[in-house]
Amino acid sequence: MGCSGCNTNNDLDRPAMLGVYDWLDDIPDTTNESNIVEIRFKGTRKEFFLNEEGIHLKRDELVVVSCSPGHDVGAVSLTGKLAELQFKRKVKKPERYEWNKIYRKATPTDVIKWEEAKARENKVMIRARQLANELKLNMKIGDVEFRGDNNKAIFYYIADDRVDFRELIKLYAREFAIKIEMKQIGARQEAGRIGGIGSCGRALCCSTWRTDFSSVTSDAAIKQGLSPNAEKMAGRCGKLKCCLTYELDHYLEALEDFPHELLAIETDKGLARHFKTDILQKKVWYSYSQSDGGRVFVLDLEDVKKFLNMNKRGQKPSFEGYNEPEAKKENMMNVGELDQKYFDKPVVKKNRNNRNRRPNRPPEGKVQEVRAQENKPQGNRPVVNKASENRTSENKPNENRQHRNRPRPNRNRPQVNKGPRPDNTAPKE
Repeated sequence: MGCSGCNTNNDLDRPAMLGVYDWLDDIPDTTNESNIVEIRFKGTRKEFFLNEEGIHLKRDELVVVSCSPGHDVGAVSLTGKLAELQFKRKVKKPERYEWNKIYRKATPTDVIKWEEAKARENKVMIRARQLANELKLNMKIGDVEFRGDNNKAIFYYIADDRVDFRELIKLYAREFAIKIEMKQIGARQEAGRIGGIGSCGRALCCSTWRTDFSSVTSDAAIKQGLSPNAEKMAGRCGKLKCCLTYELDHYLEALEDFPHELLAIETDKGLARHFKTDILQKKVWYSYSQSDGGRVFVLDLEDVKKFLNMNKRGQKPSFEGYNEPEAKKENMMNVGELDQKYFDKPVVKKNRNNRNRRPNRPPEGKVQEVRAQENKPQGNRPVVNKASENRTSENKPNENRQHRNRPRPNRNRPQVNKGPRPDNTAPKE
C-alpha cells in the first residue's frame, strides 16, 4: 500500500523495484498531451513506446508491446507529460531512438503465456551456468529474462575480459530451443537486478531508484574523513558503495574553508599536533606529545588559522581556556548478558521444612458455605451445632497431637547383646 502518487505494490516484479512517483497525480489528466509511454519490464529494464492507437492507459497496467521480432509484455510506469520529460532526460540522442508501439492491453491469454515464460527463467539460468562452466568460460550468468511471447530470452552476464561465447550461444539455442541474446552488465547492474538489503537496513539504491552508476573512488571516503576500511566501504556488489558520493559535494564545499595542510602548532607548553578533523562542524583536534602530558584540545577552525599565523610571526599561543573533549558514555544494551550486580545480591534460601506452615484457608465466602453444609440436617439425625462443640473442646488437649518438644530417639545407638529372651511358652514347673 502507498499514497496515490507512488507505485509500491504490483504484480510485475519485486515491490518498489524502480518505482516512479507521479508528481502530476493531483492535477487534470495529461495523457493526451503526449503519446510517449514508459514501460517497465523485469528488474531495472525500462523502455519508451508510442501509444499510436490512443489507448487509455493507467499506471501498473499490463500491455503488449512490439519487439523486433515478436512481442513482449510489460507494465506501464509513466504516461503523458511525465513520460515525455523522462524520455528527454534519459535519452541523449532522441533522433536516433528506435521507436516501437503499443499493440493493446494484455488479455488473460497474454498474461498466462507471459507467466509460463517467467516460470522457466530460474531453471534456464541454472542450466546456462552449468553449460558455461563446461566450456570453461571466464564469465558469470547473472540473470535470465524471457520475453512475453516465450520465443526469446536475454542472458545477462558479467565478465572481466572479452569472452568468445559463440559456441555457448549454439549450445543455448540447441538446449532451450529459443532465440538467444547475450547482454553484458556490470556488478552494480547485477545487484540492481537481483536486489537485496544494504548495511543500512534498507533496500539497495540500485534496485529501488538509482539508474545512473557513476564511478566511485576511495578519494571520496578520504575527503569525508571516513576510515579506509574496505569491508565497510564495499557494497553488496563488491564495489565501493554508491552512497559515498551522496554527501561528497557538501564536504568539498566545507573543505574550501580549511587550509591546504594543517601544520603542527608551537605553543608555550610544547608542540601540539593535529590528529582529527570534523569537517562539517569545523572543529580540529590537537594533542601534545606524551612528554608534554598528552592532553587533547578541541579548537575552532578560525582559532587554528589565528594560531598558525602567530607561529609564522614567531609567537607561541596558549591553549589555556580551550575545552578538552569529554569521553562519551555509550549506552549499549548487551543482549543476553546479566548485570554484575545480579551476582552481588544475597541468595535467600526458602525453608522447605517449615512445620509452622498453616494450611491454605478458603475465602471468607466459602467458609460460611462450608459451615452451612456442616449444620445441614442429614436424614433423621439430630442437628448438632459443631461450632459449639469446637468451643467446648478448645481447651482440651489433642490426644493425636505430636509432642514437638519431645526428644527424638537416637536411631544410631548401638545394639547391646542382651542374650536370648526367655521362652514364655515353656510349661511352668
